[in-house]
Amino acid sequence: MRAGCKMQRVFIQLVSSDLKVLGRSSYTLCSDGQLLIRQVLHPETSKKNFLLSDCFYSFYDLRKEFHTCYPSSAAVKDQTIKTMAEYLGLGTDETEEDFGVWQVKTMVAIIFSMLSESCNHIFTEPETVKYKYETGPCSKSETVDNETVIRARGLPWQSSDQDIARFFKGLNIAKGGVALCLNAQGRRNGEALVRFVNSEQRDLALERHKHHMGSRYIEVYKATGEEFLKIAGGTSNEVAQFLSKENQVIIRMRGLPFTATQEDVLGFLGPECPVTGGKEGLLFVKYPDGRPTGDAFVLFSCEEYAQNALKKHKEILGKRYIELFRSTAAEVQQVLNRYMSTPLIPTLPTPIIPVIPPPYTIATGSIRDCVRLRGLPYTAGIDDILEFMGDATADIKPHGVHMVLNQQGRPSGDAFIQMKSADKAFMVAQKCHKKMMKDRYVEVFQCSGEEMNFVLMGGTLNRSGLSPPPCKLPCLSPPAYAAFQTAAVIPAEAALYQPQALLPAARTPQASAAAPPTVTYYPAQAAQLYMNYTAYYPSPPVSPTTVGYIAAPPGAVAAAATATHTPILPQPGALVRMQGLPYNTGMKEILSFFQGYQLHTDSILVLYNFSGQPSGEALVTFPSLDLAKKAVAEKNGQLLGGHCVELYLV
Repeated sequence: MRAGCKMQRVFIQLVSSDLKVLGRSSYTLCSDGQLLIRQVLHPETSKKNFLLSDCFYSFYDLRKEFHTCYPSSAAVKDQTIKTMAEYLGLGTDETEEDFGVWQVKTMVAIIFSMLSESCNHIFTEPETVKYKYETGPCSKSETVDNETVIRARGLPWQSSDQDIARFFKGLNIAKGGVALCLNAQGRRNGEALVRFVNSEQRDLALERHKHHMGSRYIEVYKATGEEFLKIAGGTSNEVAQFLSKENQVIIRMRGLPFTATQEDVLGFLGPECPVTGGKEGLLFVKYPDGRPTGDAFVLFSCEEYAQNALKKHKEILGKRYIELFRSTAAEVQQVLNRYMSTPLIPTLPTPIIPVIPPPYTIATGSIRDCVRLRGLPYTAGIDDILEFMGDATADIKPHGVHMVLNQQGRPSGDAFIQMKSADKAFMVAQKCHKKMMKDRYVEVFQCSGEEMNFVLMGGTLNRSGLSPPPCKLPCLSPPAYAAFQTAAVIPAEAALYQPQALLPAARTPQASAAAPPTVTYYPAQAAQLYMNYTAYYPSPPVSPTTVGYIAAPPGAVAAAATATHTPILPQPGALVRMQGLPYNTGMKEILSFFQGYQLHTDSILVLYNFSGQPSGEALVTFPSLDLAKKAVAEKNGQLLGGHCVELYLV
């Protein structure tokens, strides 16, 4: 780096001394195209933390200027020093021994020709390189050109928008143009959408495909303006006002007590990290009904205050530890959009229709185009698996990664991956078998779709062959979500059920064999809470820790009832939602918490997120509405395992 600093000083001194002789003081560089400046000089100096002089942030592109001066010449992308010289009839001497000397001499001759009286070309608009990335909000009403957006994949989890801007150093990113994508749990999934100022900059960004950020290579693909707006666009006036203060450092706080106030947060941060505008610099994230989610965003006026705040990561507020992370304007929009779009449990009085994601396909048959991973660390996620597989990730089918959970909904250490062909599966098994992931070696076996399905549906796969799924597994048999009788025919597009459908059917002394059995319908997303597979790759972000529902129009309800000739029957009992549970809470602890309320294990449903981890929430069915109201009145706010538990009547 010292050598680089010395060379830069020598260069500037030489140019300055020459200008002094001519009686001038300012100058602008002229380069053969943009690659040397944008794709070499700026990225490399950024990696080495080497500061460039101001003269390298503005330059003339000789190829563009030449085409402007001589419109009948070749297209800009086809221009070279040699073709420009040949167009002007200038000779080139490529026998010069010193590297680059003949190119520079020829460029000087071309520029003099353009400045001659016959052409009288004027260099007026230099190319510029932005000094730093500018943050800012983005509205859903904006128009974003499809030719200006890329998707970057494989980013380190701790990377911020500034880190991504540094990866694309030398290219001009639009204001507020970095949008970090979140996964189903509201955490960053290692992807980002980046919007550039024009298509030329986007095309240069695509050339950085598989360049490295630290020790990881980053994949860069084309994306659309619509995709960018879905992630970064917002409509909330509250968010727009919060983000209207420009050049602020944004910190995200997660895990706040639900009773936390603005004064509590300001007191937690303390005087060493003052919040911009005091209370106006705080934005609490809430559900549509006004309940807090435990998340908040905070503005700081400078990097120093933000660093002081980040030092409080995992410190205690109330009885909970608080997580603090760097955030972005796009992440604020994304989190607010998701939490405000759909609550976890719908409270609408009308029936509801599950919002079903695009169907995924699970392989069947005896073709051995799948692989099984055994012995995974229990903390491993999908991204760990993708990193473990390396270049073979390109051969994974869409939605082809399946994490296997045990009967308690926790990771089992197994996963299945659908490959594009049996040959690809064989190569992965050969390459990755007994390769290390974290501190464990992982076994990789080739298998068929049929074998994979047996395990995903609860069966076992071992050396002696297949064992079929058991008749009843807790993870595959949630309480009866009865909503229709046998005579009912449920079309997929009209699968209606009420909020009471989450309640188990009332227990009667005699279960009559003649009674018509019920037909159970599991919405696609809700089923993920119980099935042995929970995640797919690539999985677009969805609302954090929520199951999406939309209100069914009255006409749809009437149509469904008419088609089935069966009324939608309400279920007896009442449902209470528990929030703020310790993550290790089980049915035993919940039963003890509600001792004396006539509950049993079938009355309790512990909720897990889409990674198979406890979400800190549970649904409890009470025999009657009066008993549920009594429990909420008496138990709301009481402690369970050191956590304050909140109860809501659904």
